[in-house]
Amino acid sequence: METVLAFIIIFGALVFFHELGHLVVAKRAGILCREFAIGFGPKVFSFKKNETIYTIRLLPIGGFVRMAGEDPEMIEVKPGHNVGLLFDHDGKVEKIILNHKDKYPDAKIIEVEEADLEHKLYISGYEDINESKLQKFEISKNSFFVVDQQETQIAPFNRQFASKTLGQRTATIAAGPFMNFVLAFFVFIIIGLLQGTPINEPILGKLTEDGAAIQSGLKQGDVIQAIDDTNVSSWKEIVSIIRQSPEKELTFLINRSGEEIQLLVTPKVQEYGDEKIGLIGVYGPVEKSVISSLKYGFIETYMWTKEIIVGLGKLITGKFSIDMLSGPVGIYVSTDTVAQSGIYYLMKWAAILSINLGIVNLLPIPALDGGRLVFFAVEAVRGKPMDRQKEGMVHFIGFALLMLLMLVVTWNDIQKFFL
Repeated sequence: METVLAFIIIFGALVFFHELGHLVVAKRAGILCREFAIGFGPKVFSFKKNETIYTIRLLPIGGFVRMAGEDPEMIEVKPGHNVGLLFDHDGKVEKIILNHKDKYPDAKIIEVEEADLEHKLYISGYEDINESKLQKFEISKNSFFVVDQQETQIAPFNRQFASKTLGQRTATIAAGPFMNFVLAFFVFIIIGLLQGTPINEPILGKLTEDGAAIQSGLKQGDVIQAIDDTNVSSWKEIVSIIRQSPEKELTFLINRSGEEIQLLVTPKVQEYGDEKIGLIGVYGPVEKSVISSLKYGFIETYMWTKEIIVGLGKLITGKFSIDMLSGPVGIYVSTDTVAQSGIYYLMKWAAILSINLGIVNLLPIPALDGGRLVFFAVEAVRGKPMDRQKEGMVHFIGFALLMLLMLVVTWNDIQKFFL
């Protein structure tokens, strides 16, 4: 149960902050955001605030922000349609009722002659089929369609994604992956503030209860001067000697509060893959400060970004196989393993996953943020946008292929961990 909860929290946080990046920048650009969703598939929970519906959906495979103009508007008003009109205090059309007009006795019913709901914002028609006078009504910028008594906000062209400058659209799409890097950065900072950041000095940190260190009389804060007559000046040197000496008695020369002491320590053996290494049950030295935590956040984010990019490069060049990829099932199993090591390991795992999500979304693959950014780059070179239908088809095919890859990876995970 704890693993399930940890997985839901981590997954939810990664997707939430990614989509929040899109949402915040889109709203600042004046784009109408119809829905902010965590997950895909049927709705599990939803509520509406201002213009946006916030939803949690059943399938935990991502999320999305549905912006006006990204897809063709599903509701149209064409000549010959009978619609009901409700007006605001300024006499402008506030609601266009498409069906169940009998539920709105105050509505003015007209047969539509012409309507422009994007640019000029008007609708014209005849109130009576025998009436010869054409009536024209101005539409409010904050107006709604009403279908089955459910309201959907009308999006004038200046509120649509496509109406924004290339820079605004690029920033809106890039903001999602960017937020994943920001999230990882702050998670590493929090780890640094709570746990401390490693320092490369020959000082013993916290000791485990059943380790060789505490059994040999070593204490937290002891300064290691030499091991088997080999002088040491850094924590890395201490780790290197211990790892290479499983079940070998070592002589530690330590300084404890100004007093030099010699202690015999025998590292316990631990299998690490095909290798056997020595461990004495002691953590490295740490320091707790805002400056060191900020530095730690930056270094860890940079290091893991580099590691993941190198790993993706090996996958592309064939040095890694597709069997080494993990989907939701593999991530769940890994989360279970990490969760058993403690909260700080779980936080670090979440930060790494966030970086991974940011990098993968920046790949130039159709349907991902990186694929859309490629189209923007082409638009910048051409001086005009690509044909929307052709671009939409490319993204649709890309999404279908990604779903197929997800199924393959998930099946591999199931075979690996459960069969």
